[in-house]
Amino acid sequence: MDTRFLEYWPKHLPREIVLPDVTIWENLDITTRRYADRTAIKFFGNDITYRQLHDSVEALAGWLQQVGGVSKGDRVLLYMQNCPQFVIGYYAILRADAVVIPVNPMNREEEFQHYITDTDATVALCASELAGFAKNASDKLAAEKQLKHIVVARYADALPEKYPHPEDAPPPVMKPLLDVEHDLPAGAVSWNDALAAGHKAAPHSARPEDLAVMPYTSGTTGFPKGCMHTHQTVMHTVLVGALANSSGAEAISLSVLPLFHVTGMQYGMNTPIYSGGTVVMLPRWDREVAGSYVSRYGVTHWTAIPTMIIDLFGSPNVDKFDFSSLRYIGGGGAAMPAAVAKKVNDTFGLDFLEGYGLSETIAPTHTNPRDRPKRQCLGLPTFGTEAAIINPETLEEVPNGETGEIIVRGPQVMKGYWRNEEASKKAFIEFEGKQFFRTGDLGKMDEEGYFFITDRLKRMINASGFKVWPAEVEALLYHHPDIQEACIIGSKDPYRGETVKAVVVLMEKAKGKVSEEDIIAWSKEHMAAYKTPKLVEFVDALPKSGSGKVMWRILQEEEYKRTDGVKHGAQVTES
Repeated sequence: MDTRFLEYWPKHLPREIVLPDVTIWENLDITTRRYADRTAIKFFGNDITYRQLHDSVEALAGWLQQVGGVSKGDRVLLYMQNCPQFVIGYYAILRADAVVIPVNPMNREEEFQHYITDTDATVALCASELAGFAKNASDKLAAEKQLKHIVVARYADALPEKYPHPEDAPPPVMKPLLDVEHDLPAGAVSWNDALAAGHKAAPHSARPEDLAVMPYTSGTTGFPKGCMHTHQTVMHTVLVGALANSSGAEAISLSVLPLFHVTGMQYGMNTPIYSGGTVVMLPRWDREVAGSYVSRYGVTHWTAIPTMIIDLFGSPNVDKFDFSSLRYIGGGGAAMPAAVAKKVNDTFGLDFLEGYGLSETIAPTHTNPRDRPKRQCLGLPTFGTEAAIINPETLEEVPNGETGEIIVRGPQVMKGYWRNEEASKKAFIEFEGKQFFRTGDLGKMDEEGYFFITDRLKRMINASGFKVWPAEVEALLYHHPDIQEACIIGSKDPYRGETVKAVVVLMEKAKGKVSEEDIIAWSKEHMAAYKTPKLVEFVDALPKSGSGKVMWRILQEEEYKRTDGVKHGAQVTES
């Protein structure tokens, strides 16, 4: 294996990480003993100390075990936007020796139902605006498959009774999410009532090798698969963030990437808690709020995606924000345009440090070293991680500089896909006598061992850093009563990079009666916003092979040739 990347590994950093023999929950327990009165989370004027966070976690863990019936290894669904309750719920599940199943809050009933059935979960922790989806999804299942308990949190309950300063109050753009009232579904339990019940958790018995969290990822089959991560695999990239980004107890991190997603989870929650730092939390992205909070709270660490940075620079107030406190800015999800990367350096005095990882690796396998980064580059294989470029057909390493599939091996790689032996076997190969994970991404290595992505092997759309798997969207579209066939492809988009396009064959009875806008509106009701087709094109038939398979590559190639960055068809904006 070509190991020239070792020559350029930063001299001041160790090559390997020694993982502590503790669980992710114990990180919070240890940090609380060290920094009990330090602010763990800032949420619109509510400064939650580590002691308060710890107490809430203990109370909810007790409820999960004593009332919820949660036992060691059980899976518990966590379904909400970024908020203090997400953090409490996450750590309470781990404190109860159970497994966290983070669910994208953009998901709707049909999507949520899969998480219930695939994990055999009996308890869900939900935000109030999502509890109805969880309840309806559960009620449509057979009695033995239904959720037994739904615990419902209101974001407003995490707000202070009085704001220390007027600037701490939620800005108008956030108030609809925070202030909206939703009825508690029948049989559901109020979050506050669960915490106030006073139940005590049994002694923590989970071990580092036990399952801790299962983020779900989709693929060519269209059905999301659970990535099995232990406390150890999660711990590895927590320490990567602490060491590579110099994130200690003095760090103040802006947590705006979704916590259900592995990058937001690790660097907007788990790494700061491990280090004893402070998290400034936003439930969703808004450039004005983010810019003002970096200025107001002296944010030192910000993990972002390129579209956030691009959007921030589009603000008319960008020159008024004070970014002098920032010591680290970086992220991944998509390549950072060179012009924007230069502007980051000019504005912040920092390089935007790009990295690379997947749900299967619970964040980075590659990072750009702070003292020698390259632009539009994945960076070097991170601590204790090996990577190579192979021919995806022969599985042999390709010569340096040539394109092939990126494969990785390291302490952060998942143990396999939940209850899916076939997919797990396909995901791993033996290379030079060791087991490597196949990323499905095509890339190359330069003469200094830095890795670059060139294309993807898997059929996937990258929209603003969100991975959209066409087969999953197609499966949902087939629930539409007027759709006979559908094929999902990517269309070039100057802001999102790619956007989702549906090529649709309507039922005969619907032709001339159903519009492109109708399909888009239906999709918004039945799937996450980032998966929703923004473009729809009606055709009489889809191209098919002799075996009857839809030849999506033909449609994809035609789309890119035709559009060349220009949008066609009906389209909608993000919501």
